[in-house]
Amino acid sequence: MNKLLSLYAAWRGGEPAAVQTIAGEGSPRQYVRLTDGEGQSVVGCIGTSADENRAFVHLARHFAAASLRVPAVLAVSDDGMRYLLSDLGNRSLFDALRRGREAGGDYDEAERTLLHSTIAALPAIQVRGHRGLDYAPCYPVAAMNEEAIMMDLNYFKYCFLKATGVDFHEFRLEEDFRQMAAQLASQGPTGFLYRDFQARNVMLDAANAPWFIDFQGGRRGPLLYDVASFVWQASARYRPALREALLATYFDALRRETPIDEQAMRRALPRFVLFRTLQVLGAYGFRGYVERKAHFLRSIPSALDNLRTLLAHEGACPWPYLGEVLSCMCEKMATPTAPSASPCDGGGALAVRVVSFSYKKGLPTDPSGNGGGYVFDCRAVHNPGRYAPYKSLTGLDRPVRDFLESDGEILTFLASVRQLAEAHVARYIERGFTHLMLAFGCTGGQHRSVYSADHIGRHLHARFGVSVEIVHREQGITERL
Repeated sequence: MNKLLSLYAAWRGGEPAAVQTIAGEGSPRQYVRLTDGEGQSVVGCIGTSADENRAFVHLARHFAAASLRVPAVLAVSDDGMRYLLSDLGNRSLFDALRRGREAGGDYDEAERTLLHSTIAALPAIQVRGHRGLDYAPCYPVAAMNEEAIMMDLNYFKYCFLKATGVDFHEFRLEEDFRQMAAQLASQGPTGFLYRDFQARNVMLDAANAPWFIDFQGGRRGPLLYDVASFVWQASARYRPALREALLATYFDALRRETPIDEQAMRRALPRFVLFRTLQVLGAYGFRGYVERKAHFLRSIPSALDNLRTLLAHEGACPWPYLGEVLSCMCEKMATPTAPSASPCDGGGALAVRVVSFSYKKGLPTDPSGNGGGYVFDCRAVHNPGRYAPYKSLTGLDRPVRDFLESDGEILTFLASVRQLAEAHVARYIERGFTHLMLAFGCTGGQHRSVYSADHIGRHLHARFGVSVEIVHREQGITERL
C-alpha cells in the first residue's frame, strides 16, 4: 500500500486526502479509491502478477486509443505491480440489476434497457478493439486455442465433476473434451475475447452508458464465447424471451461492425453456452467446495438449471459420452445428499450478529433477547489509532489492515477466536439454535475491534454459509452477508 501511495504522490504531486478500500469479488487484486483535497478521485490497483497487470495496461491503452469506453491508465509503477486508473464510480450493471435478480429474473423495462445497451456495446470492443491489437502481452495466453480450452474443461472435471461423486470413464471423457476443444477453437468469427464479460465488470456512468473493466484475461478468440458468458450468466436467471431479445440486439450491433453469418453463429452458440457453463461450474466448485465460499455454493443451482435446459436442446452437446456424464451429474445433484446441499452451504437457520464497539461506551446489547454469546477484548493488540496517518481511518481501510497484519499480532489473536467461534457455530447449527452474538471491543471502537469483527463475520459466513450481520456500532455501519 505504501508503494501505491508513493505512486499516487509522484503522479498527483501530493498525498491523497482520503483512502477507501473498494470491495472485491473474489479477485486477489486490491483496489482502493484515492481522493485529493478537492474531491477528485482515482482508483489504485495492487496486483499479484506483473504479467497480468502488464496485459491489462496494454489492453486498456489500446482500447482507449480506439475510443472505447474503458478506464484511462494514469500511472504505472516501475515494477508493474501497481497502477492508477480514472475512477468510473461505484455503480456497476450488477448493482443496477439487483431488483430483477431478487425477483427471480423478472426484469423491468429500465433494467432491460441497461442490458440491451450493454450487449449492443460488446461488438465494438470485440471488433474495433481487435483491429491492430498486439496479442503477445495477453495473459496467461494470447489466444483461446485447444490447449487453453482443455485446461478449462479439466478444471471443471477436477474441481466440480469429481466432487459430485459421479462415476465416469476418464479416457472416454477426455476424448470428448478434445473433440469439443477442437471444434470451439476453430469456430469463427474471431476477434477480441473479453473472457469475463459479465454484469460485475460493466460500470455505468451518469447517463447509464456502459464502461468496461477487468478485461485483463482477454485474448484472441471466438466472439460467441462472450455472448454465452453474458446472456447465460447463471445468477441472472434471464428468461428465454429476454435472452432471445438480447441476442437479436447483439447480432444487429455486430452486423454494423463486420459482415456475419448469423444463422451459422446461432447454430454454434449452444456449444459455447455448454462450454461456458462447465467452466463456471469448475470455478464455483473450487471457490465453494475448496475455498468454502458460500456465495459460490449458492450460485451452483442456477448454473445447473442452465445446464439441464441446455442438455434438452438438440445439438447442444453432440458428444455422446460427455452428454451421458453431464446428465448423470445433473440427476445426482438434484438429490438432497448432493454436494450443493453440504453443511458449508448453510442448512440451518442460525443468524450470527458480530459487533464492534468501544468499551468507553459500554457493552453492546443483544436484540435477539438471548443475552448470550462472546465478548472479545482487542485492547492488547497494537493500536494504529495512536499514529497520525490512521486516526481518520477505520479497521475497514486497507492501510489500517496492513498495519494490524504487519506484525502478525492480531492474526494470532483471531486464530484463537476463529477456533472457538467455529466450534460454537457448528454446535448451534447442529442443535437448531437461531441466534449467536460475537462482540469485539477496543478503546474507541474504530480500528482493532472493527477489523476483528469484519474478519470473523466474513469468515463465519464463508465457512458455514450462515446469515451474518456485521455491526460497527461506533461507526454507524451495518452490513448483512
